Amino acid sequence: MLAIRAVSAPVRRQCVRSAPRAAAILSLQNKRSYSSNKVATFHGKKDASGNFPVSLIEGDGIGPEISQAVKDIFAAAKTPISWEPVDVTPTLKDGKTVILPETIESIQRNKVALKGPLATPVGKGHVSLNLTLRRTFNLFANLRPCRSVAGYKTPWDDVDIVLIRENTEGEYSGIEHVVVDGVVQSIKLITREASERVLRFAFQQAEEIGRKKVRVVHKATIMKMSDGLFLNVAREVAKDFPHIEFDAELLDNTCLKMVTDPLPYNDKVLVMPNLYGDILSDMCAGLIGGLGLTPSGNIGDECSIFEAVHGSAPDIAGQGKANPTALLLSSIMMLRHMGLNQYADRIEKATFDTLAEGKVLTGDLGGSSKTHEYAGAIISKL
Repeated sequence: MLAIRAVSAPVRRQCVRSAPRAAAILSLQNKRSYSSNKVATFHGKKDASGNFPVSLIEGDGIGPEISQAVKDIFAAAKTPISWEPVDVTPTLKDGKTVILPETIESIQRNKVALKGPLATPVGKGHVSLNLTLRRTFNLFANLRPCRSVAGYKTPWDDVDIVLIRENTEGEYSGIEHVVVDGVVQSIKLITREASERVLRFAFQQAEEIGRKKVRVVHKATIMKMSDGLFLNVAREVAKDFPHIEFDAELLDNTCLKMVTDPLPYNDKVLVMPNLYGDILSDMCAGLIGGLGLTPSGNIGDECSIFEAVHGSAPDIAGQGKANPTALLLSSIMMLRHMGLNQYADRIEKATFDTLAEGKVLTGDLGGSSKTHEYAGAIISKL
């Protein structure tokens, strides 16, 4: 209260001026009615050779190595994919990090992209390239399955958790300002439209993978209006999916239960606002062995980008030590998104069989094989 009374008239006007910025963000939301439409359907078309073109962002550090491994495996599996490499070297335009126009055009045309790890330049004024991609293409849902890998022992076996994170707003909306010296305000933005589209995607995902339950993870007991809106919209959306059971759980309870015994979450799809999903998805990755074994997909209505969420590991770049599993599993998710399920199933089986056998593994998985040797072992099982 003392800080509020101390605010001078000019500072109060500064706070009021943040309202148009929030309104501008709201106006950028993709205006669309989801009640009768399937969310995030793939609309890509084959090229003259009969393949689906896919934009490829190889990434930094180990990115080119693990991307090559995926390309080799896809070629051996004869997947109907043609790769279109694109450049995401960041440039500053009017003080903002932007992506090259030809890269934007490629991804918008192909409707899908595969992305290796990207490092954000330090001390050069650039924001996260990953965040820039999500905002540029309005990728509203982050899909993160965490599944135990046979052959890589962790404290928990048979983990099979699916998390969906709202990807565009919440605490990551970027609306913050100084109220007075030493006092900063950051606004958590939750909108009905963004909440509805990610919630519908969660229920549709549950249908596609055969799960009978959707659970919202929230803190509506504290943030009654913002998380409360997300939760209320979930209750409304759930009425359109009467065959799927819906419930909700507080974030802190979810974290406690999941690290105590994650197996009860195997029959559910978990969906949550942005910040909670960022934290919880990485925590779940820890249950199965880390980000090197975790796929990820950023889903939008117009296009989607599938990615490895681990770092670019510049310390081992070019040494053939990199583990391509996360990018490979992400590419398998991409194939399923594109409706190429038979290719996804073949590559996935060969990958998990190789991991379970345990003979040809990279160093982080307990082996001593090179990246191309690991990829070769997967190819031999196709």
